[in-house]
Amino acid sequence: MKFSIQRESLLQPISQVVGVVERRQTLPVLANFLISAKGNRLSVTGTDMEVELITSVEAQVDSEGEVTVPARKLVDIVRMLPEDVNIGAVLEGDKMTVSSGRGRYTLATLPATEFPATDQVETLEVIKIQEFKLKNLLDKTSFAMANQDVRYYLNGLLFDFHDGTLSTVATDGHRLAVCDLDIDLGVSEERQLIVPRKGVLELSRMLSEGDSLVELALGKNHIRLVKGNTVFTSKLIDGRFPEYKAVIPKGTDRHIKLGRGAFTQALQRASILSNEKYRGVRLEAAGNSVKIIAHNPQHEEAIEELEADLNFDQIAIGFNVTYLLDALVAIEAENIVMELKDANSSCLITADPPAQDRHVVMPLKL
Repeated sequence: MKFSIQRESLLQPISQVVGVVERRQTLPVLANFLISAKGNRLSVTGTDMEVELITSVEAQVDSEGEVTVPARKLVDIVRMLPEDVNIGAVLEGDKMTVSSGRGRYTLATLPATEFPATDQVETLEVIKIQEFKLKNLLDKTSFAMANQDVRYYLNGLLFDFHDGTLSTVATDGHRLAVCDLDIDLGVSEERQLIVPRKGVLELSRMLSEGDSLVELALGKNHIRLVKGNTVFTSKLIDGRFPEYKAVIPKGTDRHIKLGRGAFTQALQRASILSNEKYRGVRLEAAGNSVKIIAHNPQHEEAIEELEADLNFDQIAIGFNVTYLLDALVAIEAENIVMELKDANSSCLITADPPAQDRHVVMPLKL
């Protein structure tokens, strides 16, 4: 195998694919890229057996072939080379020599036959969606995914296709984020898929704010995204996601309306003196204001007071400040509404006027 390519043309795809390559591997070959040179194209594949990313670029291929090379070493070498240089690569035996100018770098390789092939994706539906709309669905909800929870089905994001709507939903058991997109994607039946955490983070990294269409192939055990020359495949979590609609509070008769920016900044300041373990803040709403109070074991205290519109007399309720801030960052409106039943019930946070996303935060006993 022998090819040459301009530095920037190679750096872009390998920097993108290296994200799926885990630093700690069970199989040595999983620390490698699969590089394939065919025709006038070079394709680069990375996988961790759960997610796979393949992208291809134009290159001058003098001799076709495929091999696997250490992923992070190749990325570091190419990144450190001067801009706009030409890079040559030659495979001789089990070594690949990468050269540029007077520099030569010889890398150990493993045979391409050792690289795990992704199971064939049995496609049930193919949909097309604008890139920025899909990115928005992920950004508004993915922060609420669980991380290494024993309830494995929470360590991912639910894609819920229902009633001409695509909803993305994430929960870690303490908070819930839902974002709805009213769009007819031509899905033949109601369908729920749970995409694992790593797949969601990689998807989000791949997507931009562009309005071009990307293709999503929905399979029984996989989801696949095709964007230009890049194909991303992720296994799905085989589990049943909780009945999230039942968690969204109904009949909330107490409403607090606040400016989002001022509320965010006040929470950030108060959180400095909150208990580092529980991150608790107490909200005391009465009259036309909300007090934010934080304490810690060193008997330090922070008190912030904000103007607010209330439709009730008073309430005192505790929350994890991180969960409140995450929800406020996801909401883009100038004002927000917190809807409550009482001090022991979960709180629904929405934009004012309402937008596509809704956020539920459980109260904290302080």
